[in-house]
Amino acid sequence: MNKFHTSVLLEEVISALDISAGKKYIDATVGGGGHAGEIIKRGGIVLGIDQDKEALEYVKKNFKFQISNFKLILVKGNFENVDKIANEKGFKKVSGILFDLGVSSHQIDDQNRGFSFLKEGPLDMRMDKNSSITAEYLVNLLGKGELYEIFNNYGEETHANALSRAIVSTRKVKAIRTTKELVGVIAKAYGIRGELSPFTKNKISQKAFQALRIAVNNELEAVEKALPKALGLLEKGGKLAVISFHSLEDRIVKKAFIKFEKENMGKIITKKPITAKYGEAEQNSRSKSAKLRVFEKN
Repeated sequence: MNKFHTSVLLEEVISALDISAGKKYIDATVGGGGHAGEIIKRGGIVLGIDQDKEALEYVKKNFKFQISNFKLILVKGNFENVDKIANEKGFKKVSGILFDLGVSSHQIDDQNRGFSFLKEGPLDMRMDKNSSITAEYLVNLLGKGELYEIFNNYGEETHANALSRAIVSTRKVKAIRTTKELVGVIAKAYGIRGELSPFTKNKISQKAFQALRIAVNNELEAVEKALPKALGLLEKGGKLAVISFHSLEDRIVKKAFIKFEKENMGKIITKKPITAKYGEAEQNSRSKSAKLRVFEKN
């Protein structure tokens, strides 16, 4: 655990990767450095990738010793380009690669990032602040049909049609610029009036916010592109571990692993995904939806 982000399934990930001292590993979503730190403690050398500048700044500040001893190499980038980044940094054949998908605790807690429907902030949702597309841009400029596709496909939102209509209707009067304003529009689409409790906000907003975040960061396409590239970087017996947090991501990972196995590229280690133990789920609510799948390369 650290102040920036609480790493989920930490024990399970470290066990799955089966760390060997002196071997190279890639943490493609380094976040607060929780998983990377544990790999280094066991003698591994880690290439940590993240597109979030704030995450990298946190890790640089808290892992100075490991960085100075070349046990941790940090790169700002999207894991979609994991092969290019790895080759540039001398990680052409590695023993394990981890993808911890989704949003970090810090990103959710910082109201200025716009990821949380429980905190008022700008409708941003960019994991990479250099990106030009924000949630505000999508909500105010996309047509009703395009918004419907986002909410339906990326959020599996049952009120996708009503929500798209409500957004278009609302922005004719005034642009939707904050998370609070968007939650208000979602409530309108659900036919809910009056003050909203945190429970109600969570119930009605979770899917819509997820959908916009996925669209802003092009998350699903990035995962689809990254997994075959990651497999190509693994040495024989190397492990590819992926933690997903919703069914859309998990479906992509499961499908990719089945394809890899059918093409005789290795074997699926986790016939069923590994989930958080009771104790972890109680301490960290985010871990409740986490699913870990592991693949071993031939």
